[in-house]
Amino acid sequence: MKVIKTAAQTWENRHETFVENIKDLYELGNEAALDALNSYNDATKGLQKLIADATSTNTPLRMLGAGWSWTKIATVNNGIMLDAKPLNTVFNITANSVSPNYAGKPEHLIFAQGGTGIWELGKFLKQKGLSLKTSGASNGQTITGAIGTGAHGSAFDFGAVQDFVVGLHIVVGSNRHVWVERASYPVASATFIQNINAELIQDDDIFNSALISFGSFGIIHGVMAEVEDLFLLEGYMRRIPYDDALKTLMTTLDFTGSNLPGGSERPYHFAVLLNPYDMDKGAYVTTMYKRPYVTGYQPPVDNPEGIGPGDDAPSFIGLLTDAIPALVPTLVNKLLTSSLTLYEKQLGTVSEIFSNTTLRGKLLSAAVGIPLEEVTRVAELMIEINKTIGPFTGLFSFRYVKQTKATMGFTRYPYTCVMELDAAFSDKTYAFYTKVWKKLEDEGIPFTFHWGKVNELSPQRISAMYGADADKWVAARNKLLDADTIKIFNNPLLAQWGLDTILP
Repeated sequence: MKVIKTAAQTWENRHETFVENIKDLYELGNEAALDALNSYNDATKGLQKLIADATSTNTPLRMLGAGWSWTKIATVNNGIMLDAKPLNTVFNITANSVSPNYAGKPEHLIFAQGGTGIWELGKFLKQKGLSLKTSGASNGQTITGAIGTGAHGSAFDFGAVQDFVVGLHIVVGSNRHVWVERASYPVASATFIQNINAELIQDDDIFNSALISFGSFGIIHGVMAEVEDLFLLEGYMRRIPYDDALKTLMTTLDFTGSNLPGGSERPYHFAVLLNPYDMDKGAYVTTMYKRPYVTGYQPPVDNPEGIGPGDDAPSFIGLLTDAIPALVPTLVNKLLTSSLTLYEKQLGTVSEIFSNTTLRGKLLSAAVGIPLEEVTRVAELMIEINKTIGPFTGLFSFRYVKQTKATMGFTRYPYTCVMELDAAFSDKTYAFYTKVWKKLEDEGIPFTFHWGKVNELSPQRISAMYGADADKWVAARNKLLDADTIKIFNNPLLAQWGLDTILP
């Protein structure tokens, strides 16, 4: 495995909201002279060597995804960060690599190195007539970064990104690497596991915990994903009155007799964007419907500002700047007028609709998961508190995700509505977030924080949100890693959350 030591002393996240001091940034790569499997196995040995070096010097170590998180999940203060994006080989899975007890279709399995971008997977799969089952609002993340932070996806009857993952190859120490899958859902054959020289672990608790592990369960080197046959999405964005009909729809997801483009048809994707300064004209409602794949369609068309049909508020909200309160409504309305273009019947694959977002300006984004039955109450609460503790220099948006099996997945309600608060980068925005979380707690509304977005998590809040699952996650981590390895994969954020415990 190629290792380039860049001697970088600082690292900045993609959204340019913080800079972290680091000891070094290593750029990793596959050996081009080797075939795919031998190069992959050579990289496994290289990752073990990096862990060995880190444990011998007690140096914190962390894998870097695409740097999309607003939280410091990927950073290790005065430690070494590993840029694994060039470790991006994608493998076809043959029948002899699949367990005879696997319940799915072998042709719907792919295996990808952890640095592979979601956009790279989409391109690879389209050539095979296949598609990911969901993606986030952008394809810019790496596969391990997206699953490791619980990126919440776009298909509300499926789940979040981690929910299409069925197997993980994890380097857990200098002398150990494991293949982890659910005992209740075996997927890999003995031949496959032998080919990557891994130790087999079939354990639902360990697998479900490792899915969303913030880079702290070792190095996820490979991911087995379930995909499906290629399909198209037919997308619409309309302004719809924010009335009792829409409020009921947002709280029930019962589309019977709806005034949406598909009528009673249940969409693949449903999202509602509220501009608190222009409610009289209604909400921005996005619906996308699943359609059979055909050739000859017109791919998605961006508007003149470069905003595509699958982009969400972070793709343009960074153009806002902090302003005196009286000017906030005017600025927000002006930005939406120039950035959002309503559209009808745009067609594209998942990777074409939810493409690699172009960011514009510096912004903040927070998101909380709330139970379906609380959605209307929370939406009304946000509109009201904006009048008292605002004005918020941003927007309120709501989209939906089916419950995850991941132990620490924040989409943990049977249907989770993810309320996203995207806004200008400022101290006022941070202060507004703090007041919102306090208000939700005072009102007795259950919620969870998106791990990769701005949040105010503490051991107390994690205990309230996850209960015994947090203890189960810590126990699984201690089963998988020895104490020395746990230490090097701890970081200040994990300690702040109270999830860095080493059990006796």
